[in-house]
Formats: sequence, C-alpha cells, structure tokens
Amino acid sequence: MKTVNNDQTPWQFEQYASQMIKEKPVPFHISLLAGGVAGTAVDVILFPFDTLKTRLQSVEGFAKAGGFRGIYSGIASAASGSAPSAATFFCSYELTKNLLKPRTSSTMFPFVHMFAATVGEVVSLAVRNPFEVVKQRAQAYTHMNSLQALRYTLVQEGVQGLYRGYWNTLLREIPFALLQYPLWELFKSVWSWEQGHPVWAWQSSICGAVSGGFAAAVTTPLDVAKTRVMLAPKGSLYTQSSVIQVIMIIKAQEGIAGLFSGVTMRTVWISLGGAVFFGFYEKAKNVLQDKLGH
Repeated sequence: MKTVNNDQTPWQFEQYASQMIKEKPVPFHISLLAGGVAGTAVDVILFPFDTLKTRLQSVEGFAKAGGFRGIYSGIASAASGSAPSAATFFCSYELTKNLLKPRTSSTMFPFVHMFAATVGEVVSLAVRNPFEVVKQRAQAYTHMNSLQALRYTLVQEGVQGLYRGYWNTLLREIPFALLQYPLWELFKSVWSWEQGHPVWAWQSSICGAVSGGFAAAVTTPLDVAKTRVMLAPKGSLYTQSSVIQVIMIIKAQEGIAGLFSGVTMRTVWISLGGAVFFGFYEKAKNVLQDKLGH
C-alpha cells in the first residue's frame, strides 16, 4: 500500500497518481466518442428509474401522473438527446482540464474540476434541455408519446418552450457537478495511487456511483423545483417564479418532505447512473485510446 506524508493533502493524490501512472490528457475526439457511448448507455438502461422519479415529483402525485404504467414513455427523446449532450459535456470538460491543469498547482485541481464541470454543464445543457422537456412531459402525461409532447410544446409555446426550465436545470446541475466530478476524480486518484496503475472501468464505475449518489441526495430540492417548472402549464405560478421562489412555494405547501420528493428514487437512480455512465466512459475511453494509439 502506498503512503503519503502527514503534511500532504488528499487533493495531492491526483498529482502523485498522474505522475506515477503517466496519465495523458484525453484528446477531443476520444472524449466526444466516449461521452456519446456513456450518455446513451445510462439513459437507455436506467430510463424506468427516471420515469418513476419524475412521477414522484409531479405536483399531481405519483398515481395520477401514471404510476407504474408506461415507464418507457419518453424514451425516444431521451435516447435521441443522450449521445450529443454527453459528448458535448465531456468534450468541454476534458478540454478545460487539458488547458488548465498544466498551468495549475495540484492544490488547485479540485477547483479546476469544478470549473471544467461548470463549463461542461452550461454547454451541454443547451443541447440537452429540449430533449429533457419533451421526455419529462411524455413521462408525466401518459397520453402523449415523445413526438406528441414535442408537437404540443411547439404549438403551445414555440421553440422557447423547449428551453422551459433551462436556468432552473442549470442551477441544479452546477451544484451537482461541483460535488460529483471533484469527488469522482479524487476517488479515482486515490485508488490509482494505492494500486500503482490507472483505475479499471469497474473501479471508475464504483467511484461514479458513490460520488453521484451523494451529490444527488444533496441537490434533490433543486431537482424537484426543476421538474415542477418543466411540467407546469404556461402562465402558471411555477413558470413565473425563480428557482428560489419555487422552492419556497413547495416548502410552504408541502413542507420539507415536498422538497425531497423522490429523494430515494433519485439517489438510487443516479448512483446506478453514475456507475453505468462513468464505467462506460472509462471503458470506451481506454478502448479508443488503445485502438487509435493515444
């Protein structure tokens, strides 16, 4: 087992691990392809959990929102948007890391990961949000499929309706990413240091599950607020309020329990999602680097 001096901080593990295993920056095209594979895998495999979580958070309640019926409603939208949005995220994330890490001391690596994750979320959400709106409406309004939900949104609100909840979603995703990605990178670095070589895909998967589950539980109120805004009819109180106001409305009407609606399902879903997402990303990245000679 490797040891470090008492005056070394946990964040320095990444510097030592990178030096020891000669970790190379991930090229743009590899992060693009690996991110697309990971995004498609997680959204398709775990889609039923996402449906149940959305219905638990719906203002009309789980049963009226569809219960266990049609748990694959909206999967066409999710599958269509998962690859481009995940690919966009990892391209932005890895590119930002590649630019900043060589110019930054190891003690600042957590902040590099936080900034890179923020950049990735801002860019990728512009791609993902329209698919997310259509998906959640198809999940909660079981009389609609993805195409009908898209048509309904465009007729009622135009293209602007496809970006309903963008800022609320961003306010949820950034705190989530600020927790998840630095933890994932730290867990991988410590594991790499301990075993003396880069983590395997299954190890990255475990690191992703733990970091994702923790971040999911903490940011559940933001997710509930985002869901209420996306599902609300045009002109309703939710659509005219800021994310903080939406949270206050939910708290006033339903208490703290309302803010954590679906927290168990969300935590389980994102823990499993983190396992699939980061496992597939690490595996696809390693395979592509080997085949393309990077």
